[in-house]
Amino acid sequence: MNTAGHSEATARRGLELTPFRGLRYDPDRVGSLASVTSPPYDVVVRPDGVHHLQSADPHNIVRLILPQAGTPSARTEQAADTLRRWLDEGVLTPDPEPGLYVYEQRDGDGMLQRGVIGALRVSEPAEGVVLPHEDVMPPVVADRAALMRATRANLEPLLLTYRGDGTAAEVVERTAEKPPLLATTTEDGFHHRLWSVTDPADVARIRSDLAHQQALIADGHHRWATYLRLRAEHPSPSPWDHGLVLLVDTARYPLRVRAIHRLLHGLPVADALAAVEGLFHVRRLDAPLAEALAALADASCAGNAFLLAGDGAFHLLDRPDPDLLDRTIPADRPPAWRSLDATVLHATLLDHVWHIPEDSPAHIAYIHDTAATVAKAERDGGTAVLMHPVREEVVRDLARQGVTMPRKSTSFGPKPASGLVLRALEI
Repeated sequence: MNTAGHSEATARRGLELTPFRGLRYDPDRVGSLASVTSPPYDVVVRPDGVHHLQSADPHNIVRLILPQAGTPSARTEQAADTLRRWLDEGVLTPDPEPGLYVYEQRDGDGMLQRGVIGALRVSEPAEGVVLPHEDVMPPVVADRAALMRATRANLEPLLLTYRGDGTAAEVVERTAEKPPLLATTTEDGFHHRLWSVTDPADVARIRSDLAHQQALIADGHHRWATYLRLRAEHPSPSPWDHGLVLLVDTARYPLRVRAIHRLLHGLPVADALAAVEGLFHVRRLDAPLAEALAALADASCAGNAFLLAGDGAFHLLDRPDPDLLDRTIPADRPPAWRSLDATVLHATLLDHVWHIPEDSPAHIAYIHDTAATVAKAERDGGTAVLMHPVREEVVRDLARQGVTMPRKSTSFGPKPASGLVLRALEI
């Protein structure tokens, strides 16, 4: 797959965004809108995080996206039963008419992000319309597919980006000047606002502009793979031909790109360091986290670099042995892919040096929060591998070439809050 092929596919058929009747919480039936929201399902990774959200409100969306019954089938049945009950009780109610939704996130540091939520036509990667940049783990796709089949709903939007700065962006800006459907501030300090766009002329302007665009999956690869699987299971046309997404124009609103760190269970830092002796340059840093991350950023400018933590200090790994990289990194990929930190981590360190399977939760966890990764490594006696983020343009360029990055290579954000608007396939 090549860039030219993607350009031709996009010219033939671009993003097709369709209005839908959003399913939203009735503010009179819940404690507050903030108390029923959640981060995306894959960010709420700890049982105590789920418990905290469940305790916030008996109707928190986490009860749908991460049900806690014993077996996988029991979990999906629990979510489906909960959704049906909330619909019957009027906790969740459909909006009166189909529309697109303008969604805004703002924090106290001046970050502002706006985008459009709608039902996007599901397309294969070969079409070059929606570009994945990471591989997925089949068990996670199977889990999400079972949940969507049972609930017959898209419970949370994916985050997709495109670069347009056209008519759609103008409608977004104009809509944001009006009173919103809802406004809330979540406990992380983010302010959220949502508007509906139901005027046929405005909907047409957005759809016409997006029809010429190509999108990058910023967050939600497993859910997009789930959309593809479920569409294949249902004869077209059907509601499964579309999936819920948030499209952000990064020409107007650049996303933040952060790293996703690794926690290696059962590998003490001393053993990890002993295994890389003579293969990487290693320097111990007795410094606070912020200073250690600054040293990592400096080292990353010159080549591959990682921070190991878990024993009360930080250890900077950089300047890998070139012969080691030649032996361990596949040669049939573009140079930009071969030089990624995530590539070196997975192909060289995990596979050949530490012998840790990347798809085994018993051996490795993927954590977004830096301090939490270090703290858990210190508490459990494992090794935290801290990463430096990849630039968005590198991700997009590789995606346009049809080249996927190692899984969990990037964290784009801010991610949309779950629970503000859902899509029920039969409403």
